[in-house]
Amino acid sequence: MPETGNLHASFVEELRDVYDGEHQLLKALTKLSAAASSDELREAFDGHRTETQGHVERLEQIFEQLDEKPRGKHCAGIAGIIEEGKSAMDGRVDESTRDACLIAAGQRAEHYEMAAYGTLAAWADTMGHTDAADLLRQTLDEEKAADAKLTEIAESGVNNAAAGDMRAGGRDRETGASPSTPDRPARLGMPARTTQTRPRARS
Repeated sequence: MPETGNLHASFVEELRDVYDGEHQLLKALTKLSAAASSDELREAFDGHRTETQGHVERLEQIFEQLDEKPRGKHCAGIAGIIEEGKSAMDGRVDESTRDACLIAAGQRAEHYEMAAYGTLAAWADTMGHTDAADLLRQTLDEEKAADAKLTEIAESGVNNAAAGDMRAGGRDRETGASPSTPDRPARLGMPARTTQTRPRARS
């Protein structure tokens, strides 16, 4: 934050922070797309990369409105999220699990940006920067939509596929058979029903 304590100065500093973050994400989204095995997920990352370029352009419009030079300030928050996400791309996991982890990494970034743009839009309203507030809310809406899309992809198949791969990994390595299970799955907190028969009562 700037030393002046002025809201306008803080606003500009936060704009520079998110401006740098968007540039970092342009590169990261290319890598996320390349690492995804799901066509739908790959398309979502590619589509949001195009939107992110638009976010950069909107921020440049805002800098121009404020008579400020469009330059970034290192965004440590996005940098940390990207660094954490690298493990999903570098780790030795099955494809479905990697896709699930890529979605998680993408949503961390989306939530960070949603918080940033929500704050910036509110500050812009407070200071009377109506045009800037409108541009910031356009981006905020797109970030929310991108987050919702990733949730949809995760819940419509990726998470179940990853869980299925995990269960398949529990098969007997020598025979390929699944471990023995009770005839009906146990309810949460309740013992599974066994297949043993009770001894008949004597007459």
